Amino acid sequence: MSELEKVIAEQEIKYLTLLSGKFKNIGETATEIINLQAILNLPKGTEHFLSDIHGEYEAFNHVLKNGSGAVRQKIDEVFGDELNIFEKKELATVIYYPKEKIEWLAKDLKNMDKWYKTIIYRLIEICSVVSSKYTSSKVRKAMPKDFSYIIQEIIYERKELLNKKEYIANIIDTIISIGRAKEFVMAISNLIQRLIIDRLHIVGDIYDRGPSPHLIMDTLMNYHDVDIQWGNHDILWMGAGLGSKGCIANVIRICARYGNNDILEDAYGINLLPLATFAMENYGNDPCEYFQSRDGKSTPLKAQIHKAITIIQMKIEGNIIERNPDFNMEHRNMFRKIDFDRGVITLNGKEYELRDKNFPTVDKNNPLKLTCEESEIMENLRLAFLRSEKLQRHIRFLFAKGSLYLKCNSNLLYHGCIPLTADGQLKDIYIRGEYLKGKAALDRAEKLCREAYFNRANSADSPEDKVKADFVWYMWCGKDSPLFGKDDMKTFERYFIEDKETHVENKNPYYKFCNQEETCDMILREFKLNPKISHIINGHVPVKEKKGESPIKANGKLYIIDGGFSKAYQPQTGLAGYTLIFNSYGMKLVSHAPFESAEKSIKEGKDIISSSRIVDVSQNRIRVKDTDIGKELQNQVNDLKKLLNAYRKGLIKNSEN
Repeated sequence: MSELEKVIAEQEIKYLTLLSGKFKNIGETATEIINLQAILNLPKGTEHFLSDIHGEYEAFNHVLKNGSGAVRQKIDEVFGDELNIFEKKELATVIYYPKEKIEWLAKDLKNMDKWYKTIIYRLIEICSVVSSKYTSSKVRKAMPKDFSYIIQEIIYERKELLNKKEYIANIIDTIISIGRAKEFVMAISNLIQRLIIDRLHIVGDIYDRGPSPHLIMDTLMNYHDVDIQWGNHDILWMGAGLGSKGCIANVIRICARYGNNDILEDAYGINLLPLATFAMENYGNDPCEYFQSRDGKSTPLKAQIHKAITIIQMKIEGNIIERNPDFNMEHRNMFRKIDFDRGVITLNGKEYELRDKNFPTVDKNNPLKLTCEESEIMENLRLAFLRSEKLQRHIRFLFAKGSLYLKCNSNLLYHGCIPLTADGQLKDIYIRGEYLKGKAALDRAEKLCREAYFNRANSADSPEDKVKADFVWYMWCGKDSPLFGKDDMKTFERYFIEDKETHVENKNPYYKFCNQEETCDMILREFKLNPKISHIINGHVPVKEKKGESPIKANGKLYIIDGGFSKAYQPQTGLAGYTLIFNSYGMKLVSHAPFESAEKSIKEGKDIISSSRIVDVSQNRIRVKDTDIGKELQNQVNDLKKLLNAYRKGLIKNSEN
């Protein structure tokens, strides 16, 4: 044996000795090998992929509760014609909203005990089916503590045996007689919801447009298994959370645009009163015609706030552009291109008249300079964002559970794009002193974003940290940002120029080439995935199915799953979102109709109408051993087999049982 082989053998014995501290003898080691081998041969858990939720909490929450239609499908499979349509709707609603449904029924239903008995038996049948693909240990860990033992007894007993039938009936009668039926129904319904979705992937854009991103974040923080691929709207809020004034101004402007200032004030405790006072003083006589909110509830004050923060944003962004020449965004330094005396702007050699020429806070000789009041307002807002406990909790969660991309079970997930050149090759992007492309560019960009956030206390003072904070803003709107994926963000043009040709934002060539299999294969290889079995899962760009667009690209290599959760996009898409489902049989794409309300679901049994199509069928049922977790478990099995061998050879002492 060579010296190198001796060193390797010694290191392996050291490792196995450490492992023997957990598995102390042959019996314990063999038992664990058997357990792990059994798990490896179970069907893989069901993964759900959602993207571009944009603050639409009610619809998002309902999709989680109904498993994108999976709950209703299980009810049909288990009960067939045994239940009528009304009974199936009622059972589904109980699973989605158990507490609310019971409280609503209790107002008029005279014999609640009889109803409880019927519904509990039905819930047990559904729970038994959805738990069958998991180990009893995993199901037990998912159970609510108060009813863990009882649920185990009910779902794992052989109900066809007479003695067991009586035993289970006794348990149910006792639950009802001691007044715990409501709590039990809630517990088993929540367990069903938990088991329907094994892992949840959010492929970007939780924030902006809709009214309740904070509620979505609260839900995700309590979810059993979730990961997030950052979207451009998420990175904007993350930038605001680290104190970037450019990001803060954009966040406030978008909230004002969609009538969502209460997200800032009520949910996150950001005080907008100084900004409102400033807006009234400076824009009180301004009709702010082009700054009416899109929710149809605009008021003069809301429009004034909207315009005030937009002007501040243009100044701040101009300063970011000037101190970061490597961003190559001087053409977006809009206030430098305006002739304020004549009310015109020159873009690409062409002059355009401004449709709004009132700039009371702009010094035409130094247009990027904030007034003393503007500076004070923005500094106070920066501190408010940094000190908002709830916002910081949500941003930390986005960093803890999020990333620019994820490789999971042979799928590559990212929100925006992988920047490409005009001829479809990976584009070199200049990032803080070096040119990088593909995976290396995304890795470097993510590292800078993380460094910016975790050094946020210094971002206002340290030039180096300020530059990192500026980079997070660039990720929101920069030409080569993989999250933005367009040449320019035409915010100024949409507000101030009538000519709609100036509003056009050209997409990165990625969105042309991603329809081609060879491009998707190139990207998958770049991320060390096998193109023969792997897929790309993408969000960001709404798929306009009503105009004939398909979410399935490149012969099934890529799925774009932005189907319009955001109500602002639904007239264009004709849908209200997609869910991509990856279970042990393959992949299924589910499209959702608009959701009316949780109240209608509770009272009338209204559900989201979903239609599904199979997009990729596995030849053999996919097992845990075929997944990323399965590979980790197989490595554990291999190590345990080595330990077992070491015990048998006497290389490691076999402790007695």
